[in-house]
Amino acid sequence: YEKVWNLFLKIILLIQTFFVSAAQPITSKLDEGWWAYKDVVQGSFVPVPSFWGLVNSAWNLCAIGKRQSPIDIETSHMIFDPYLTPLKVNTGGRKMGGTMYNTGKHVSLRPDKAHLVNISGGPLGYSYRLEEVRLHFGSEDAHGSEHLLNGQGFPGEVQLIHYNQDLYANYSEAAKSPHGIAVVSIFIKLSENSNAFLNRMLNRDTITRINYKPDLYPDTTRYITYEGSITIPPCYETSTWILVNKPIYVTQMQMHSLRLLSQNEPYKIFLSMSDNTRPTQPLLQRCIRTNINFSKQGRDCPNNRALRPQWFRLTT
Repeated sequence: YEKVWNLFLKIILLIQTFFVSAAQPITSKLDEGWWAYKDVVQGSFVPVPSFWGLVNSAWNLCAIGKRQSPIDIETSHMIFDPYLTPLKVNTGGRKMGGTMYNTGKHVSLRPDKAHLVNISGGPLGYSYRLEEVRLHFGSEDAHGSEHLLNGQGFPGEVQLIHYNQDLYANYSEAAKSPHGIAVVSIFIKLSENSNAFLNRMLNRDTITRINYKPDLYPDTTRYITYEGSITIPPCYETSTWILVNKPIYVTQMQMHSLRLLSQNEPYKIFLSMSDNTRPTQPLLQRCIRTNINFSKQGRDCPNNRALRPQWFRLTT
């Protein structure tokens, strides 16, 4: 009886929230964070991905958008584009500084504003400034990345989130504007050795200062790219995604440490932050371009002719 009653209360709350938000969008900082990747403590309702677009009219793109992220990247749908140039990373030759946070939803590194990382080139027509490094990871090794590759997940995914500094004053303005965001995404794989940057990042406490060289950007010129969205509410469709064809590595012990991070305050029931991923979204009419050379080259997008590309390999 108690379970049925709790479910009934959730449904009533959802209906009330839907009609209130339809009349007046929620704009407070508290409500902007009122979402989750998975169910929280029994008896309380926080919307999971399937409800994001229903509980707040300002988040309706999460439900009705046509260019949503993440996606399942099917290699048979990738299109070779010989005009995709290498991505350029500009650090000014300096070490960076930043602060690492446990946001309750992600492990997040926010760089200092004094020494900045910018990217350009590739599919980008502007210069983009690094705003945040965000980690997604799973409770098991077979899943944890937001993007999939031919239906296959990876233990995790690192997302380097940048905003268009040529057109917009800050991330908040860019996130809701055309060509606003560029995300460099890198799959995480397990190894006995790990990436030097992640070593420094993952061996720190929940909130800490960290100095780093921007060695998280893999030394490869190969990638795939598509136009999509931010993967958290409000799901604005302003993101150019660049998925690098080279993974970064963490150790099994580091992955275990990540899974011990909590998504809530220490005095509450422990809830692991793992599985902090949005489910994949339909590709619809979008193109997935790549500069990885296939045996057959050159076709325009869109085009329905079949092409059998080489496997999108995550090179070491």
